[in-house]
This record gives sequence, structure tokens and C-alpha cells, in this order.
Amino acid sequence: MTVLPDDGVSMGAGFPDATHEQWQQLVAGVLRRSGRELSGPEAEQALSTALDDGLTVRPLYGPDTPVPDAGLPGFPPYVRGGRPVGGWGIRQWHRSPDPERGNEEVLADLECGVDSLWLSVGAGALPVAGLARALRGVRLDLAPIVLDAGAQAAAAADELLRLYDRQGVPADAARGNLGADPLGHFARTGRAVAFDDAVALARRVYARYPGVRALTVDALPYHDAGATAAQELGCSMATGVAYLRLLAGAGLDVEHACRQLEFRYAATADQFLTIAKLRAARRLWARIAQVGGAAVPVPQVQHAVTSTVMMTRRDPYVNMLRTTLAGLGAGVGGADSVTVLPFDHALGLPDAFARRIARNTSSILLAESHLGQVADPAGGSWYVERLTDELAHTAWEFFQQLEQAGGQERALRSGLVEECLAAAWQDRSRALATRREPITGVSEFPHLAEQPVERPAAPAHPGGGLPRVRRDEAYEALRSRSDAHLAATGARPAVFLAALGPESAHAARVSFASHLFQAGGVRPVQEPRTVDADSVAAAFAASGAAVACLCSTDELYEEQAEPVARALRAAGARWILLAGRPGARPDIDGHVFMGCDAVAVLTSVLDRSGVTA
Repeated sequence: MTVLPDDGVSMGAGFPDATHEQWQQLVAGVLRRSGRELSGPEAEQALSTALDDGLTVRPLYGPDTPVPDAGLPGFPPYVRGGRPVGGWGIRQWHRSPDPERGNEEVLADLECGVDSLWLSVGAGALPVAGLARALRGVRLDLAPIVLDAGAQAAAAADELLRLYDRQGVPADAARGNLGADPLGHFARTGRAVAFDDAVALARRVYARYPGVRALTVDALPYHDAGATAAQELGCSMATGVAYLRLLAGAGLDVEHACRQLEFRYAATADQFLTIAKLRAARRLWARIAQVGGAAVPVPQVQHAVTSTVMMTRRDPYVNMLRTTLAGLGAGVGGADSVTVLPFDHALGLPDAFARRIARNTSSILLAESHLGQVADPAGGSWYVERLTDELAHTAWEFFQQLEQAGGQERALRSGLVEECLAAAWQDRSRALATRREPITGVSEFPHLAEQPVERPAAPAHPGGGLPRVRRDEAYEALRSRSDAHLAATGARPAVFLAALGPESAHAARVSFASHLFQAGGVRPVQEPRTVDADSVAAAFAASGAAVACLCSTDELYEEQAEPVARALRAAGARWILLAGRPGARPDIDGHVFMGCDAVAVLTSVLDRSGVTA
């Protein structure tokens, strides 16, 4: 070890530099022990992970990883952040239709760390006429207000601007966003709204309220319909360009038009993809502003919202962990404001505890983890920089596809956007069904005895446009069938686990099968712990099940599977499964194994158990 008086301790001194090829050789040796003869790049590829959009995460990144110059925080192309300092605003979403309840919740949030409010206004949500009551006691010169009013954007904006005047808020002190988003509303509902209202609002606030933005480019309708990260970015860029053209036609130059827009993106529990998505979004928008003729590129203002697609209705407390990861990814990715949704969001209107945990999530990340004290914490990571670059290029290609189709509005009207998103969601649905993308508490480690969490119904989401999807939807449908059966009969549908041989032989596959069946609301029964051809018929009859699953080693299957299956069939088993890879076994109806279509298997189990759909 060499100690340098000026530079401190050089920990690598005296050790030879390791090469990438040496690392590949070590990987090949590990794979060889598992029976895979691979070498060089092939060995490295075996450890790579495929993502959506054709992206691949490599197992190792280093100084030789080709990445573009990301610049500095606060400077074009804004990859490392639109501001030269770290941190983000804590923004809470309120969608209660009751102005009095909304006012209580708004004041509680502002007193406990929230610094801006996002309000759903209009049909099914807070009435426009109730906006003043909901904001009673709120200092509008201190708390930025962001509206989400859909078709009633103009009316809600008028009311908010009247409240500014009523409170005597100086025009240059007002902060917020009036939330006009005609293309986003069309994507959600399939109903067009006048672009003229959005343009009029932009001209109005541009002339008088320099701190207020008129339009939102909301990418959530596309994320909620199953879009990949690149598709979400591409749709947001196409929407932003459409709004720039509208505002330019109304007389605003590119720089001032850019200052009228705020972009809203989804943040998921895949923290690195979230970080890369927000960084790529700023790079893409800076390029668009530059090409559009902005003398000084204007940084994209970002509002990140934890994903509703990832929120589960079963075991909802796990959502706290998902939203923590998503909030971290959003903050590290450089979002200007972050909304962490309450863990019970998918169940209805959140209670006070859920809202407190949601806002405290960001507070802990900022105040206790000190993430706000670092600008672009992920900057310099070869993995993040490479993922950002690849995602930006893929998103740009999708954006160009939308532009070639005539722009975002025509792409929506023609069905192109829905078709592309549906194809992406179909691929992801297969990964969810086969549990290649696991959902903790739902498809993995479900808890059948959990007590349901009840919440008041939330306002219905507007429909008629792009669909809304959830990761848990297929499993939720199965669990709902099981719940209905439980309510009607007093018991959940059951599957008998015929465990063969000693516990050391069957334990692993019993555990695997138990979790798989519970994901569909099916109760596994293993009584007695071990059976054979002579005892299995009586045990199956006592279980009350209509379906059986054999669990053991491949060696014991060769000896016992056939006579045990015959005995089960004679005892009335309607369907006999085997935990293990498919093989030529005439008495076995199906198999459960790692990577099988769990949703299809569970659907068949419920069908054969007499559980109505």
C-alpha cells in the first residue's frame, strides 16, 4: 500500500488492474458449475436482464461504458437536473368531493410538511363552486395550487384566480398550475375539449401571473393504460410539442411557451428506471426546445406521482414500501415535486393515517436521508447514465412515430396510441401471469387470512378513453371469486397437497405450490404431512378438495406418482397436478412449476372446484 501525503490513501495501489475479460472468465466458471458451457460475452449475456422497450441491463458497467456527457446540474441538457441544487417539493393529492372534508385534509397536510396542493376538481370530484371552501384558511401566496379539472379547467381556473384576487395575493407572488390539458383529458375520456380555452388561459397568466403555469402535460393516462417508460416519454413529448405549436400560434415565443408547461410522470418501485426516465425526459425536452428555436433552453418542470398501476388491493400495507422506493427514485431522478400516494389509494379515499405516512415518506427521504442535500445523487453511475441514454433514444423513436402519424391528437384518434400501449401491456401481462414479474403479497407470499381494509369510495375515474390497468388485476379477479365462494359456503376452495416421501424430499415443492395456490385464493391442505398410494384416498376425501397436487422429488415421482394419481382419481379428484416440470405422465392432468402460467392454472383450479366466475 502506498501512502501519498497529498492525496491520502490509495487503496488500489500494489494490486494489478482487473480486466473485463478476467471477470467474464470468472462468470463462465460459475456458470460451468451449474452445467452451462458459456464463455466471454455469452457468459456475461447470461446474467443480463431484459427490460421493456427492448432495453437490457448488463451485469457490469465500468469506465469503458459508452455514455454521453450529461453536463452539470441546472445547465442544458438538464439531464442532471433542472436546478443546480437538490431536493423536491412535497405535493399531496386531494380528490374528496366534500369541500369541508377536503379543507380539513388540506390544512392538516400544510401543517405537517406538504408545500403544494394538487386538487381534482369537477365531475365526481371537488365541485368548482366548492373550491373556496376547500381552500379556506390556506395562504395562497405561500402554498402553490395545482388544479386537475378536465373539461372544467377554464371554470376552475377562473375560480382560483378570483381567490387570488380575493386574498389580495400579488400577481407576481401567485404560484401553481391551472392544469389545462385537453389532450390528456381526451386520452382519459375519449371526449374532446376546446384547445382555445387552454390557449386563453396561457395568454392570461403569461400577461399577469409570471409564477403560474396554465397547462399540464400529463403522462399518467398513458402509464395507467400500460405504457412502457419509453412510450410514456414519447407521448409526453408529442403532447408537449402539440401545446408549443398552439401557444406559438397564439403569439408566445418558444421560451415563454415552455414556461407555461409542467410535465407529470409516474414513478414506480423500479427506482433505477424511474431515475433514468426523469433524466431522459429533461434531455428530450431540452432538445425539443432547442430545435424549436429557444435561445436559452428552458428546463422541464416535473411533477412525479407514485404509480397507481403498481398499487395492490390485497396486502395494501406493502404499498408503503413500493411508494417509498418510487418516491426515492423520483427525488433522485430530479423531479421538482413529488406526490407519494397513500398506501390505501386503490381501496378508496385515504384515511388520516395513510395520508400522514404518504407525506412523511418524502419528509424522511429529505430530512433524514439527506437526499435533498445532493444534486443528482445518481450522476456518474455508469449504469444510470447508460440506461438514461438508451431510454432517451428509444423514447425519441416512439415520439417520432407519433409525429409521423400526424401528432398526438391524430395518433390518439386513429387508435395508434392505444394499439401500441395494448401490445406492451399484453407482454407485461404474460410476465405477471407467469410470475416473472412478482407482486409481493399478491402473486408471491399471499396472505389468505388478512383482514380487508375498508375505505369510503373514491370518485369514479373518468372513462371512455384509454383503459386503466393494474398489475394485480388478474389475481384480484381470482381472489374475488374465492371471496364470493367463502361468503356463500363458509370455506375457501381447497387443493389437496399430496406430499410424497420424507419432508426433506417434498418441503421445497410443497412451499412453492402453497404460495402459488394461495395467490388465487385457494387454500392448500396438507393433512397428513406425507401420503402414499395406500393412504392418499382417505386423506383426499377428508380434505374437501376437488383438485390435488403431487409434491416431491423427480426420483420419488418415478416410483410413486402413477399409483398415487390412480388412487386420487378413484377417490374422485377432478384434476390432478404435479409440482415439477412437464413430463409424459398419463395420470397427470397438468403441472405447476417456476415460470408456468399461474393465472391459467389457478383459473382452472377454481373452475374445477365449482367456484363461479
